[in-house]
Amino acid sequence: MVQVDLITGFLGAGKTTFLRKYAAYLVAQGHNVCILENDFGAVNVDAMLVQDLLGERCEIETISGGCDCDTHQRRMRTKLISMAMRGFDRVLVEPSGIFDVDEFFDVLRDEPLDRWYRLGNVIAIVDALLPGTLSAQADYILASEAANAGAVVFSRSQLADAAQREAAQEHLNRALAACKCSRTFQPGELLTKPWDEWGSEDFAAIDRCGCRQASCEKLHFDEHRAFGSAYFLELGLSCQQLEQNIPALFTDPACGHVLRAKGFVQDENGWVELNATADGLTANAIPKGQEVLIVIGEGLEKERIEARLKG
Repeated sequence: MVQVDLITGFLGAGKTTFLRKYAAYLVAQGHNVCILENDFGAVNVDAMLVQDLLGERCEIETISGGCDCDTHQRRMRTKLISMAMRGFDRVLVEPSGIFDVDEFFDVLRDEPLDRWYRLGNVIAIVDALLPGTLSAQADYILASEAANAGAVVFSRSQLADAAQREAAQEHLNRALAACKCSRTFQPGELLTKPWDEWGSEDFAAIDRCGCRQASCEKLHFDEHRAFGSAYFLELGLSCQQLEQNIPALFTDPACGHVLRAKGFVQDENGWVELNATADGLTANAIPKGQEVLIVIGEGLEKERIEARLKG
C-alpha cells in the first residue's frame, strides 16, 4: 500500500517550506514521492514553490479552487485514484490552510482508496508567532489540524523567544479546549528546533511520528464562506512597492481581517516570491513564477485592498 502523509497548518504557518525539506529527505532515502498540493483558490501558488523538486523520484499533482465540501472530496478522491498505479510509495498531501482534516480522513476510508493507501504521518505546522486571538472558525481549523498530529512542529521558532513560544502553545491548547478535544499539548511536546538546524535524524523521527486518535466537537460552518480570497493579476506594481504596501493590509480594518498575502512579482533580477502575515513579510528569489498576488482572510474588501496595494 502507498503511505500518505498529511502536512497541515493554518494560513501562513510555513507548510510549503517544511514540505520542501521533508520531500527532499524522502527522495534522498530512495522513495518515489508524489506531492499533492491543494491551495485555496484558482491559482495554486504553493505548487509553483515546489517545482524545483520535480525529478525522477518526485512528481507534483494539484487540486485548485475553493469549492464546497462534497465537490472538494470528489476532486481529491479522483486525483488519488488517478495516482494509485503510477509507482509512488509515498504521497505527501499539503492542504490549504483552512482545510478541515476530517474531509481527508473520510476520503482515505472510501472504497477503493482504502485498499490502495494507508495513512502514515500527520504533521501539524504551528507558527511560533501565532496571533493571540483568532476568530472561532479560525481557532477550530487550528485545533482540528493539530488534534490528530503525530508531531506538531513550530515554524519560525528562531524568531520567537520562550514567552512567545509558550503563548503559541497556550493558544493552541485553548483552541483544542474550545472544541472539546480530548487532547492537549504539554511543555516539551511541540518541536521547537529551527528547521535550518535539522539533520537526517530529525526528519527520520518525523517519518516515524504516525498519527493520534483524538475526538473533537465539530464546528459546522462553510470554510469557503467564512474565509475568502482576493486575486490580483498583473497589478503592474514593483516588488519594492508591494513590499512597502502589503503590511498595511493587516492593520487597516477597512480591508477586512487579512490573514495572509502571497504571490509572485518580477523585478530586474528575476522572479520574487512574496509571503506575508501580520508578523512580517519575506521576499525570496525563485526560478520562475506568475505575476499574481492572493490575499486571504475574513470579510475582505477587494477594492480597499487594491487601493492600499497601489498606495
